[in-house]
Amino acid sequence: MTDTNPVPTTALAEPKKNTVNWAMLCHISGLSLYLGIPLGNIIVPLVVWILKKDQDSFLNESGREAVNFQISYTIYGIIAGLACFVLIGFVLLPLLLIAHVVLTIIGTLKANKNETYQYPFTLRFIK
Repeated sequence: MTDTNPVPTTALAEPKKNTVNWAMLCHISGLSLYLGIPLGNIIVPLVVWILKKDQDSFLNESGREAVNFQISYTIYGIIAGLACFVLIGFVLLPLLLIAHVVLTIIGTLKANKNETYQYPFTLRFIK
């Protein structure tokens, strides 16, 4: 017998697209720091990752990578800020800012393509 009510293909693809959207949010939410949310670059991706990590392995990996990158970026920012006392920080801070925005966007675009992305120079605090 044939099934008279086949499941639409969009219904089958929906959970994966939902996972990709959450993974993208883990990455792009790192830019919430620039919206004036103190430590938002760590807190927002961390909350999204903690709430959604058990739903999919891709989402777990993307969220963990995004949180590790944001923690690393914050540490590098503090070091560059302290380096302003010896003037080198005035060069490092703008470079760090540009790298943060560009790498966060790259991570988001990779998540949109359902690809994992490992940020360069990231300390792996969460394994």
